[in-house]
Amino acid sequence: MTDEIAQRVRRAIGRTGATRREFAAAIGLEETKLSKSLSGRRRFTTDELAAISRRADVPLAELVHGERPAVTATPGPSVTPARADDPDGARQRILDAAWTLIATRGYHRVRVADVADAAGTSSAAVHYHFPGKDALLTEALRHNVGLAFERQSAALADLPDPRERLVRLLDLQMPEGPVLEPEWSIWMQVWSEAVVDPSRRDLYREAQDRWVRTVVMTLEDGAASGAFRGGDQSVRARQLTALVDGLGIGVMSGASSADDMRAALHDFLEHSILEKP
Repeated sequence: MTDEIAQRVRRAIGRTGATRREFAAAIGLEETKLSKSLSGRRRFTTDELAAISRRADVPLAELVHGERPAVTATPGPSVTPARADDPDGARQRILDAAWTLIATRGYHRVRVADVADAAGTSSAAVHYHFPGKDALLTEALRHNVGLAFERQSAALADLPDPRERLVRLLDLQMPEGPVLEPEWSIWMQVWSEAVVDPSRRDLYREAQDRWVRTVVMTLEDGAASGAFRGGDQSVRARQLTALVDGLGIGVMSGASSADDMRAALHDFLEHSILEKP
C-alpha cells in the first residue's frame, strides 16, 4: 500500500512540472524525507499527503486509495474547504489564526482585529479574504471537515478489516490532543450557533452527514463480512455518532475523561455492533 501511494504521489508531482526539490520546498517538507517516502523507505504522514493533495491539485482520496473503494465519505460541496488563489499564503495564515482563536477563546470573544494581529496582517486584509466574522466561523467548520477527512483517509486506508477500521475511526474522534481538542471546540460552537441561527443549520447538517456516511460505510462493510450484526446500519450509525457526540461534549466540558469515553464506546461496540461468535 505504501508503494502504491508513493507511485501516485510521484505521478502527481510529475504533473505539476516541478522538480522534487521545488515541490518539497513548496509544501514545507525536507527533500530527503520526500525522497525516502517516494522510494518506500518512509511513510508519508497524513499532513504531508494533505499538503501534496493541495499543491498538486489532486483529491486526497485519489492519492490514498487510487482505484480502490474509498473507506471515508467525501465532504459535500457546502463543506468542502474553499480553494482560492493564495499566492503569498495570506488567506491560509488568516484561516489558521481564526481557527485557533475561535477554538481557544470562543467565537463571540474574537474580533477581526485579533485575527489580523495573530496572522501578522491587517483587518482590511482579513475582510478582503473573508467578508465578515461569520465567514470566518463558516470556513473554520469547513477546515474542521477537511482535517477530519484527511486524517481518516490516510489512517484507514491500510485497514481492510472492518472491526479494526471502526475502532480506529472512533479513536480518531477522541477530543484530545493539539488538533482534535480545537476541532471539537469549533464543532460545539457551530452546534450552539445553529440552535439560534437557522441559516447555519444546512452547513452543519452537511458536515455531520459526512461523518455519519463514513460510519455507515464501515458498518456495512462489517455486516457484509459477518463481523457486525445485520440490520439497518443507517440507524446504528445514528446511534453510534450520537453517542460519540454526547460523550465528547462530556469530555470537553470536564464532566468525564477521554478514558471514560473510550470505555463507553467499546462497551457499545461489544454489545450492539459486533456479531457474537
